[in-house]
Amino acid sequence: MDPGAELSKALAPQTQEEAEYMHKVPYLSAVGALMYLAITTRPDIMFAIGCLAHFNANPGPAHWIAVKHVFRYLKGTMDLRLHYGPSDVKEFFLTYTDSDFGGERNNCRSTGGYLVKVGTGAISWSSKLQSLIAQSTTEAEYIAAVEAGKEILWMRNLLTELGYTMSKASTLYMDNQSAISVSKNSEHHGRMKHLDLRFFWLQDTVEAGQIAPVYISTAEMIADILTKPFLAAKIIYCREMMGLRI
Repeated sequence: MDPGAELSKALAPQTQEEAEYMHKVPYLSAVGALMYLAITTRPDIMFAIGCLAHFNANPGPAHWIAVKHVFRYLKGTMDLRLHYGPSDVKEFFLTYTDSDFGGERNNCRSTGGYLVKVGTGAISWSSKLQSLIAQSTTEAEYIAAVEAGKEILWMRNLLTELGYTMSKASTLYMDNQSAISVSKNSEHHGRMKHLDLRFFWLQDTVEAGQIAPVYISTAEMIADILTKPFLAAKIIYCREMMGLRI
């Protein structure tokens, strides 16, 4: 999605002519088809489609233009596919998580995302608006890490059922040092104590040796494109790291 595109509910049809035009446009079916693709094989468009789905109830011409922009992007990258192979990493899987801060224009909620890699390719990813309004970048990043942590535990349980021994903590890459500090501190930080208690579940899993939050630079954070729009260079880098290539 174009980083300069500022989509909001205010861009809904303003005139009868625009309303009639949008009634003829297959917006819902187009977004539905794109969502299926984003969920199954194209994590690089997950954020864009999530944004466009917010306007399903009353899309306007600007939203339709954004949908067509995604289709043009897919046409230019239709030969990309997820590649899976061995890597030098000595873990069963790696998880990356990130969040923007108050990026949703309609209600100031943040978008959190995570991506799980096995070997060279992504096997699981998510991009969703957070359920509450974060009051700081640290809070937004921590809430996103909680959601990623749930996926990590699901993966660990699955591997255990398949007969693998999960003796070491699973790495969770984050690019916010403060959020990492909160996840490792069993005592509630003053600036975070207003959060619902369920969000402090992550601290228990870290203390139990199931999840290991690890810092990674923002430049290397491949979950970035699940939380906000970027220019081509960053998208290409993240695609490669996700295993999306020709």
